[in-house]
Amino acid sequence: MGKVRGGFIKVAAATPRVAVADCTTNAKRIGSLICKAAEEGVSIISFPELSITGSSCGTLFTQHSLLEAAEAALHRLLLIPEPIVSVVGMPVLYNSHIYDCAVVVAEGIIHGVVPKSYSNDTIFTAGRGTENRYINLCDQMVPFGSDLIFSIDGVKFSIEIGDDCRQIITPSAETASAGAHIAICMDAKEEYSQSHNALVNSVAHHSEAICGGYIYCSASVGESSTDLVYTGGAIVAERGEILAERARFSRTDELTIADIDVEAIEHARLKDHKTTLCDCYRVMELLQTIQPSPIVRKVDPAPFIPKDLDGGCREVIELQAVALAQRLEHTHCSKVVIGISGGLDSTLALIVLVRTFDMLGLDRKGIVGVTMPGFGTTGRTYNNAITLMQELGITLREISIRAACEQHFKDINLDPSDRSAAYENSQARERTQILMDIANAVGGMVIGTGDLSESALGWATYNGDHMSMYNVNCSVPKTLVRALTTWAANNEQNEKVKAALMDIVCTPVSPELLPADEKGEIAQKTEDLVGPYKLHDFFIYHFVVNGFSPAKILLLANLAFEGSYTEDVIKHWLKVFIRRFFAQQYKRSAVPDGPKVTAVSLSPRGSWMMPSDAYPTEWLAEVE
Repeated sequence: MGKVRGGFIKVAAATPRVAVADCTTNAKRIGSLICKAAEEGVSIISFPELSITGSSCGTLFTQHSLLEAAEAALHRLLLIPEPIVSVVGMPVLYNSHIYDCAVVVAEGIIHGVVPKSYSNDTIFTAGRGTENRYINLCDQMVPFGSDLIFSIDGVKFSIEIGDDCRQIITPSAETASAGAHIAICMDAKEEYSQSHNALVNSVAHHSEAICGGYIYCSASVGESSTDLVYTGGAIVAERGEILAERARFSRTDELTIADIDVEAIEHARLKDHKTTLCDCYRVMELLQTIQPSPIVRKVDPAPFIPKDLDGGCREVIELQAVALAQRLEHTHCSKVVIGISGGLDSTLALIVLVRTFDMLGLDRKGIVGVTMPGFGTTGRTYNNAITLMQELGITLREISIRAACEQHFKDINLDPSDRSAAYENSQARERTQILMDIANAVGGMVIGTGDLSESALGWATYNGDHMSMYNVNCSVPKTLVRALTTWAANNEQNEKVKAALMDIVCTPVSPELLPADEKGEIAQKTEDLVGPYKLHDFFIYHFVVNGFSPAKILLLANLAFEGSYTEDVIKHWLKVFIRRFFAQQYKRSAVPDGPKVTAVSLSPRGSWMMPSDAYPTEWLAEVE
C-alpha cells in the first residue's frame, strides 16, 4: 500500500455551515476545513453534495451568475497549497446541460469531475452515459464522467452522489468490484424523525456490501429550511463497522476523521475473490502521497467478544448446540461422554451439551460426565466438577488415573520424578483412552473440549485431549470461553451451579498435569508458560481473519493494549505465537469435526489449509 502506515489512510467527512448561493463564503469555509484537515494528517477529505453553492438553491442553479460564481470559488480552492486530496460538490455546465458534480482537486490540479449518475431532478441531468469525456474547468482540461476512479499511493477511491447511493445497484458497488477500496458518498439528504438510525444502518450496510471503506457526508446547517431540515450527517464506515460519526444537531463547521484500514479491505477481498478485472473505468493517478500521521483509530483488544454481550453469548452457545444436535441426530446417538475437569473449556462444553439435550428432548442422564483426578488435580477444580455434574443432573463417573499412569510409567521405564512431556502427556492420553472406551461401552460419542486458542498454540497432547469424536469448542478462543461461562453464570437459576461457574471463571487456566504446590493450589499455570490469552487471541484474530503481517499486528496491539502491556512484552509473546502456530500445524492437520461459530476456524478441511512443514522465518524476521 505504498506509504500507507500500517495499511491505514486517514480520511475526513467535512460538514461546513452553508450560506445558500453565497459561493465566496462557502469557499472560505471549505478552504478552512481543508487546511485544518491537512494539519490533522488527513489524506482525503470529502464535502457534501453541491457544497460550494449549497444544495437548496432550486431554480437558481440555472442562473449563469451562480454557475460562474461556483467556478470562481473553485479557482480560489485551487490556490490552497496543502498536500491533501479534496472532493467538493458544485454544479457544472457541460454541453448545454447542468450536472450535479464532485470535483477532485489537490495542490492546484483538478484530477477529475464525476457527475451524479442518477437524477430525478428537473434541473440536473443524469451522468450515466458521460464516460470518456473531458471538460474545460478553471482553465484546465480535465476528465469528466461517471467512469472515474482515483488513486493515491495505490489506494483507490470512487464517488457517488445523492440518490446514487439509494439505487438497487449503486455506482460504488460497481467501482468496488473494479478495485476501488473506498467509496465517497456526497449527499444532501433531509432528516426527519426516525430517519437517522436508518441512515447509519444504511451506511454500515453499504460499507459491508462493497467490502470497503465508505465516507458519507450530507448537507449541513445553513441549507434552506423552507420545507426541509438538514443536519449535516457525516459518517465513516468500514466493512460494516461505523468508525466515526458526527454528533447530531451540531451547528459548527466540523471534521469527522477516521483511519480506514486498506490492508484489511484488500485481504478480505482476496479471500473472497470480490474484485474483477475491469477496464471500463479510468483510473486517475494523483501525484499526492498519503500523509504520515498518528493513528487515531480505536482498536478492540478483545475482537472475539461480542459487542452485544448478552445476545452475542447466547447466540454462540446456541450455534454450538445446533451443530451438535445435527451430529447427534445424524448418528442416531442419544449418549455422549465428556471429561469434566472443573476448568473453563470442559465447563463450556458441558453447558453446550445440556442445552443440546434439552433442545432435542433427551434425558440429561445420557450425558456421561467423567472426572479423572490425577497427580495435579486440586480440590478446587475437583469440587467444581462434581458440583456441576450433580446439579445439572447428568450421569457422574469418577475414575482416578493415578494407578493406571503409575503402571504405565513402569511399563515405559519412566521415573515418576521425571516431570517431562512424557509424564504430562501420558496422563492426557490415559484420560482420552478412558473416555473413548466408555463411549464404546455406552454406545455414545466423545465430545471434545479443546478451544481455538489451544489449537492455535498447539497447547494440547497429540492423540490425548487433542482428539475426540466431535469438538464443540474448536472455534471458540479462550477469552470468549471465559466470557461465555461468565454469561452462563449470570443467567443461571441454580445457586450452586452459579457459584461453581463463577469460581471456574476465576480459576487460573491449567492442564493440572503437574502436582499442586505445598498449599494444594494449582502450580502449573498455562499463561505463565505460553503467554496471556488476551494477547494470543488478538494475534489469532488479526493473523487469520485479516491476514495481517507481524508488523501490522504489533502496531495494532500497541494501540489496543496501551497501558496494559509494553511493546517489548507484546513483541516477545508475538514471537512465541508465530513459532508455536507454525510448529504445531501438524496437530491441526488431524483434528476432529467441529463447528465454526466465530470468525475463525483452523480446520484443515477448508478453513485453514497450511502445510505442517512451513517455516516461520519471514514472519519472525519482520517482528524484529
